[in-house]
Amino acid sequence: MTPTSTFLRPLAAALLLASLAAPAYAEKADREKPINLEADRMSMDDINKVQVYEGNVILTQGTLQIRTAKLVVTQDADGFQKGVATGGENGLARFRQKREGKDEWIDGEAERIEHDAREDTTQFFIRGWVRSGLDEVRGHYISYNALSEKYLVTNGRGESKAAVGAPQARVRAIIQPKSKTAPAEDTAPALQLQPTPGMRSAP
Repeated sequence: MTPTSTFLRPLAAALLLASLAAPAYAEKADREKPINLEADRMSMDDINKVQVYEGNVILTQGTLQIRTAKLVVTQDADGFQKGVATGGENGLARFRQKREGKDEWIDGEAERIEHDAREDTTQFFIRGWVRSGLDEVRGHYISYNALSEKYLVTNGRGESKAAVGAPQARVRAIIQPKSKTAPAEDTAPALQLQPTPGMRSAP
């Protein structure tokens, strides 16, 4: 089976930006793992290097997993795959991948997910949600780069609506404090001023 999923398309306009500073390395060994695909139906265009999977689609590559109703995979001249996942339970495609060196996962969902194997970039369009550890973001568009560990979140132009008809509004983020324990209180006695031995006070 051919490598991963998804197209990298320029975003037309963005009104609001937000980035998460917390590092979130994806499992680097995933790039070297074989890709396994399951679906109810599959069609293939060998000339144009396009494969279409439909019906309960599951893509797995190492710890990376994409679940969707439809997945279109294309391959460039160098053999890198790009894919577009659309739909799924409640109209949302879902993404999951383990963080490098940690027992934590990066989870995400959107009406459309695009994954670029060459750039190691995953994009979430419309009703986007991504969680890394305890931190999470929501927005009309989310881009996550596994190599640079950076997020880009926008609310779009404002005229786009979700499949359920709800307008896409503001970007939302929940970023947990890195240390949950307060510093210990200083129990040292207050500083006392003492006269120097042998010194007389002024008359």
